[in-house]
Amino acid sequence: MSDPTVDPLSPLEARVLGVLIEKQAVTPDTYPLTLNALTAGCNQKTSRHPVMDASESEVQTALDQLKRRTLVIESYGASGRVLRYAHNFPKVFNLGSTATTLLAVLMLRGPQTPGELRLNCERMYRFADISSVEAYLDELAARSAGTLVARLQKQPGSREHRWAQLLTGPLGAEAEVETSAPTTRTSAPGELIALKGELTELREELAAVKELVERLYKELGVAR
Repeated sequence: MSDPTVDPLSPLEARVLGVLIEKQAVTPDTYPLTLNALTAGCNQKTSRHPVMDASESEVQTALDQLKRRTLVIESYGASGRVLRYAHNFPKVFNLGSTATTLLAVLMLRGPQTPGELRLNCERMYRFADISSVEAYLDELAARSAGTLVARLQKQPGSREHRWAQLLTGPLGAEAEVETSAPTTRTSAPGELIALKGELTELREELAAVKELVERLYKELGVAR
């Protein structure tokens, strides 16, 4: 029997696990997921890189492979009528929920800087600062049971290192892994990215509230 913590996942298997972890945290009322909902989550056009166009049969094949490795569990949920799927990822890999969240976002969005990870994890887990993200990444990179992430060489013009997950196997030659000892990293650029993202989100929420208030005034016929 293959070791679920050693054998690489396929890109679609990683996407399936990432979606299950994400939806458990973000939409717990619909979790575990049906095959249809899981396929839709895999093929989302937002918050995914690369964007996929997997069929239900392809997602089912990925689920079957993950079930054989005990990474996915079948369930009929509360209704007892429709087959649903849940992940078993943290138990198999002996990980906490925070590390699981980081790996899920890396599986869903590809390599990212600590600042990007902090922002993209926001809906599932709120990191206090960039240094806490880096601390978890360092732990996953130095994990005695098997390295799960790698810090990449800086891209030309970039001020921050990106990190990539290794669940789908060794990185390609185009993504050169940094082999030298980690140096002190500045978190300022990442903090700026996170703050800008939070500001944009707050502005969008405020605009939605204003629109709702205006609509209620009109529907109730109340003068402002």
